[in-house]
Amino acid sequence: MAAGCAALLLLSWLMAITAKSDTQRQAELIAQAQAYLEDEVYIRCVPVLEEAVGYSGKHTEQAEELLKQVYIHLFDQSGYRSKYTSLLEQQMARKDPKPDVFREAAEYYLDISKESTALEVLRDGIAKTGDQGLVDLYEANRYLFKLERSTYQNVTATVGNTIQVQLDGKWGLADATGSLLIPCQYDKVSTCWNGRTIVSEDGLITAVDQNNNRLAKLHEQAGDFGNYAQDRVALKLEDGWHRASGEFAVGSAAFEEIGMYSDGYAPAKSGGKWGVVDLENEWLVPPEYDQIIQDELGRCYAQGAVFVRQGDQVLLLVDGEQVGEPYQDARPFADGYAAVERDGRWGFIDTQGNVQIDFRFDDALSFGQHLAAVKDGDFWGYVSLSGEMVIEPLFLQAKSFSQGSAPVRTADGWQFITLLEYEKGLSL
Repeated sequence: MAAGCAALLLLSWLMAITAKSDTQRQAELIAQAQAYLEDEVYIRCVPVLEEAVGYSGKHTEQAEELLKQVYIHLFDQSGYRSKYTSLLEQQMARKDPKPDVFREAAEYYLDISKESTALEVLRDGIAKTGDQGLVDLYEANRYLFKLERSTYQNVTATVGNTIQVQLDGKWGLADATGSLLIPCQYDKVSTCWNGRTIVSEDGLITAVDQNNNRLAKLHEQAGDFGNYAQDRVALKLEDGWHRASGEFAVGSAAFEEIGMYSDGYAPAKSGGKWGVVDLENEWLVPPEYDQIIQDELGRCYAQGAVFVRQGDQVLLLVDGEQVGEPYQDARPFADGYAAVERDGRWGFIDTQGNVQIDFRFDDALSFGQHLAAVKDGDFWGYVSLSGEMVIEPLFLQAKSFSQGSAPVRTADGWQFITLLEYEKGLSL
């Protein structure tokens, strides 16, 4: 027993001596490196400081900071940038990393135009440290974007990761960044749902997949069709608009008009009045209004809310009950605040009718991916949920974000902007 205790004491003493020796050795090496630094002899600092950081002494952090300075001075020589970033990665990967390390790394990547990497670093730093300074730097840079190459004559709003696009008078389907999926060869295309799109060419209506393979053919005579979602597409037959499946199984109920389904509901007109109908033909909102407010795709319902027009007033209904005050106009809710018009100006409300962003814009669309397109003067930009203009008004027109990208109209036509943050697959 006594021998065991003595062995433990000896081991503890040896460990203390070793730790002290590491610290002393680091101090000696740092002093040697500082002498080289004073003479700007950077290349001879490298092996000295690299040895110093290899010890487990109390001066490791000081040695690392000096070593990073030396690497920076040698950036023009091969290999030193990678040494610098490797050391930063090592520091950021520690159990209790300091916020300054993430800030240094982010600023380095921003300086060399690797914005998406900088944003990834900042998100990691915020998650690990919760530092407000990192949050501020992230917010100041998270809306940087690039302009994609694709240009089109016309586009619709994006649904998920697909968008209807027009080129040379014909329609096709592209992904959210504008890369073409289905060639622009059709007279009309619908939105895409579950990999299926309804298309028409020379009067023939069919369903195709994203490789443009035919999946089904409509055998009835239809004068038109609507957008496709939740395995429902509206077909204009002789006695009115009918709902059909993606396989063109046609339902018996006929409407005067019907829009696109979203969250299980679609706007529909019956008996000269508008309401909101579910997938089973039950009315959520009875057909007693002059209009159901829809977006350009025909959607009206999200977050349990819908806007209806009665006379010259637009009302917000939540679960069938009126909420808040009347408005001049509105855009349907999407996945954030809704745009509403009052006294000729546009602002934003939540589903309880509370004003979240004041009425100060010439026009606006509802929020998508915590950004909203707004018109300020002659041009469109984007505001954040706080109401800050985070993408300046640069565009002739702008539409909502989806999957990190948004369609914008420039002097060249409809193009797409993609947030650099999204290049790394980071969610918005």
